[in-house]
Amino acid sequence: MTSKLRRWLLFLIFLNGYVSLSLELVVLRQLGFFVGSSAVITSIIMGTFLGFMSLGYFRGASIRIRKMGAKSILRASFIIIAAIGVLAGSFALLSTYFSIMYMMGIRSGVVQTFIYSLVFLSVGPFLFGVNTALLSRYLNKFNINSTGSIMAWDTIGSVMGSLATTLLLMPFIGVNYTILLITVLALVGAYVARPAWHMIIWAAAILIPAQIINSNAFLLRTRGILVNNANSTISVADFGTGRILYMNGLPMSVHYKNNQSSAQYIDYINHNFLYNMPTDRTHDILILGAGGFTAGLQDTRNNYTFVDIERTLKDISEKHFLHQKLTPNKKFVVQDASQFLKNTPNKYDLIMLDVYSNSYQVPEDLITAEFLQRIKSRVKDGGIVIMNMVTSPNFADTYTRVFDNTFHAVFTSNTTRQTIGYYNPWTDTDPANIIYVWYNRGDDNRIYTINKTPVIYDRY
Repeated sequence: MTSKLRRWLLFLIFLNGYVSLSLELVVLRQLGFFVGSSAVITSIIMGTFLGFMSLGYFRGASIRIRKMGAKSILRASFIIIAAIGVLAGSFALLSTYFSIMYMMGIRSGVVQTFIYSLVFLSVGPFLFGVNTALLSRYLNKFNINSTGSIMAWDTIGSVMGSLATTLLLMPFIGVNYTILLITVLALVGAYVARPAWHMIIWAAAILIPAQIINSNAFLLRTRGILVNNANSTISVADFGTGRILYMNGLPMSVHYKNNQSSAQYIDYINHNFLYNMPTDRTHDILILGAGGFTAGLQDTRNNYTFVDIERTLKDISEKHFLHQKLTPNKKFVVQDASQFLKNTPNKYDLIMLDVYSNSYQVPEDLITAEFLQRIKSRVKDGGIVIMNMVTSPNFADTYTRVFDNTFHAVFTSNTTRQTIGYYNPWTDTDPANIIYVWYNRGDDNRIYTINKTPVIYDRY
């Protein structure tokens, strides 16, 4: 085997590893909009991906190369992978898939993900496995000591795909154009495996529709998508009297043009906690989860720090949602909420947590006792913590009950729980905005008993 052939084979192994990991990460990101990114969803995607890849290894090890031609098989595999990448990752096609699921009455995110995985994540990973096995056999045919190099370059490709996709491509060029890049790389692999003039036809047949449905103009026109990057899919809808900011499938903020009001729970917080703060001094307010910056929107006196991992939120909110600049007393920090609390030396008069990332869940690490303890440590004496949770008003599900236990394990006293809007406590109702509040006041852990009831001294 010539050194040139060996380099091309190792390059294909590297490319195969790169494209496979990059596609897997894009799929996980795109599905987060529709079904969240919980451990269950991730395990279904990864399990399906790895399972079919394993079947591909078996198949690639048993193909009779001389009869079918390894180069032709590799070229066909990469072409199919390019097409599968477009089908599995394009936002417009995923939206259509989930619309069909809802029309069929399939509303469970787990079931939707499982069906999606079997349909879209079977052929591609299977072919990744076939390619790896074929390329390994080809190299070992000439040098039985190539196993280490094969494993190394496949792993290097996977590592590069992981780092480039999450740290560079999705944040800076967007998920939609990352899909196009994956498609191009797969087609490059097809051409390198076996060059032919008709590859131009295959490339055009795949890339032209891929470019159309993944272009920013198409997504903006058909879906209203303004941002689709590693963290968020953001759109703004105008309904005449106001606008709604959507983020990862959830209507994050509402802004009414005439009276400058917002979502019902934000109005509740604004009028009961923010707009009526004492005027004797300037207060420090921390908002974890910026949304559309509607919390304290009309307050120009107190100091606000908004923290969110989505760097485009301020620009999107000012230009497309609020249609106005934030006042100078509003500061925006792009950082993970937990890391911000860990690193900041500041304490605040009021901390508000509003970090739902989609219709299904709050980020799991932000509802733990450890995270709540970090919030508690950053509150000034006499300060207040407010948490907006989307849970059951009448504790009808396990998630609601366990979170309530978690909250009270940290904030053991001086707490309230307010349901926003009407609900019937005697029937199972849809989840609602539940406002948890903790007041950082003194507590001597006493209770009144029939034997000792000094109410007159405590009250007056």
